[in-house]
Amino acid sequence: MTAILVLCTANICRSVMAAAFLARRLAGLRAQAVVNSAGFLHSGEPPPPEVIAAMAGRGCDVAAHRSRVVSGADLAMAGLVLGLAREHVRLAVAEVPEAWPRCFTLKELVRRGELVGPRAAAEPVADWLSRVQQGRSRSALLGDSAADDVADPTGGPPPAYAAAAADLGQLTARLARLGWGGLQSGNMPPEVDY
Repeated sequence: MTAILVLCTANICRSVMAAAFLARRLAGLRAQAVVNSAGFLHSGEPPPPEVIAAMAGRGCDVAAHRSRVVSGADLAMAGLVLGLAREHVRLAVAEVPEAWPRCFTLKELVRRGELVGPRAAAEPVADWLSRVQQGRSRSALLGDSAADDVADPTGGPPPAYAAAAADLGQLTARLARLGWGGLQSGNMPPEVDY
């Protein structure tokens, strides 16, 4: 069972959406994985109405979600840590340095995973992440980058939330296909535009 932890700043928007999409995709593949999310600010906060609406329009009910602050134990136990921006990876690795080889931004993992190829059916997740990790430099996570960061719609208009949800739906589909798509006897379930 792979524990996947999705991180964003407040755990009320991007990480909530990404975790819901990824959990649904992996459940559809019957993957041996559990997906949780966390943030770095406050616990107990609900998602904004715009997040709830954007996700409801894609068949995901996140209204019951409440934010939680990530702990060192969360980071130490996760087999894969996905930040929605470079800053989330930097904060996670500063908290638990040994998390570095299994800590990526979602966009970075998808990009690098597509370069090295999908995980083989008998390949442990840690081995695939090791292949993806090769040649990676911590200094590449300095600053912000559209290539690695999912834009934060917080405080923006409803279309910004819908755009973030669409982006995260596509990214999580690509990740599921790379990391778990080859594990079933058939192909991925039909693509659904989340």
